[in-house]
Amino acid sequence: MTRRAVCLVLSLVLVTGCAVGPDYKRPEVTTPDRFYGQAAASEAKSLTDLPWFEVFGDPALKSLIEEALANGYDAKIAAARVEEARARYGIARADFYPQVGYDGGYRYERLPQSVNSSGNAENRYTANINVSWEIDIWGRVRRLSESALASYLATDEARQGVLLSLASDVAQAYFELLDLDAELEIANRTTASFQDTYDLFKRKLEGGAASALETSRAEAALASTAASIPDIERQIVAKENQINLLLGRPPQPVPRGLALTEQPLVPEVPAGLPSALLERRPDIRQSEQEMRAANAGVGVATANFFPVISLTGLFGGTSTELSDLFGADKVWSIGAGLLGPIFQGGRLKRSKEVAVAQWEQTKLAYEQAVTAAFGDVSSALSAREKLALVKAQDQRAVSAYQEAVRLANVRYMSGFSSYFEVIDAQLQMFPAENALARARRDELISIVSLYKALGGGWQTEPQHP
Repeated sequence: MTRRAVCLVLSLVLVTGCAVGPDYKRPEVTTPDRFYGQAAASEAKSLTDLPWFEVFGDPALKSLIEEALANGYDAKIAAARVEEARARYGIARADFYPQVGYDGGYRYERLPQSVNSSGNAENRYTANINVSWEIDIWGRVRRLSESALASYLATDEARQGVLLSLASDVAQAYFELLDLDAELEIANRTTASFQDTYDLFKRKLEGGAASALETSRAEAALASTAASIPDIERQIVAKENQINLLLGRPPQPVPRGLALTEQPLVPEVPAGLPSALLERRPDIRQSEQEMRAANAGVGVATANFFPVISLTGLFGGTSTELSDLFGADKVWSIGAGLLGPIFQGGRLKRSKEVAVAQWEQTKLAYEQAVTAAFGDVSSALSAREKLALVKAQDQRAVSAYQEAVRLANVRYMSGFSSYFEVIDAQLQMFPAENALARARRDELISIVSLYKALGGGWQTEPQHP
């Protein structure tokens, strides 16, 4: 009988090679030959072949990104989620192995004289080792494990996505901070110029050599530019606090490196093949793992229609004396169980419909993520090209206003015009200089956006000397 039981177990193990439910297959998605708006033909080489510390050459920015990746709250939360998913996968894997437990008990009882000839009450101690093992014929356990593994991998891809977004947010906030520094310098310089003008006309007015209109106009120009200084300083503090939060540290000054005008621009590098996004972007890889987990969920729901076959075993002892519990009076048993559904009011059918609907949702979410990724890259490529043109025109405007201020001063000193022309030229140059600073900021941010849209290389660690 024991030999037959062993043969039965071996036979059941051999047939566990097939698992019910659909095997995962990546759905077909339409990938364009090139990104929309890309002028040249797509090449395999991509900007994201470069690690982040080679794309952004500012030492201070490098240090901030390293700190954010190491200490940022978002990075730590994402890492903890990965550990949780890894542990859940371990829980699912545990069902592959026999479950071994123990139990013990004590009773004070009186049995009938047919069982206990003395008829007296007596102590009874028991101690047993229990073994149970589900024979995974239909692949239910394997599908559960497959789903847990995919969820674990999806969580890890989500962590990569968090790192990508975190480093991108730090870089963008840093360039915005440099822009505010540049605007503050422009405001201070322009205010100082208007202060000199106002002081000059005030002295002339007191000496009777200037009109009150000229003095009032100079004072108004001074006040309007001076008012921007505290507002910019307020924005600087807010931006520093935003960066500090991303880095996971309390509010404090943020060190700067290169000025906005000194920031290097990466050379023109192709975006790469659109099909490569499917393997490079962490959000797409995460979406695919979630689809894989949902696909395994369909297999679990299908396996629930079939009976669960399990083996059980028990080995232990029973005695009226605690000292004799592990003596000769042993008990043991081995058996097999079959548990399956007959009628559950449509529960299993509806459960499978739920699993199929969830898989369909993840499939559509995957297709949406792919489509959105192509759009992100296209928008980033267009932004990089167009913002370079915007910066060139803003530079042209600033140069023209600088020449206008010079010519207005020449005309004023030669007596051909009033100082109103000088003030007007300076007032028009002030917003033009701010627009140029913002255009430089936006051009740098467009590189960050393109690097992020292409999948980035934030997970690569810099090589310290």
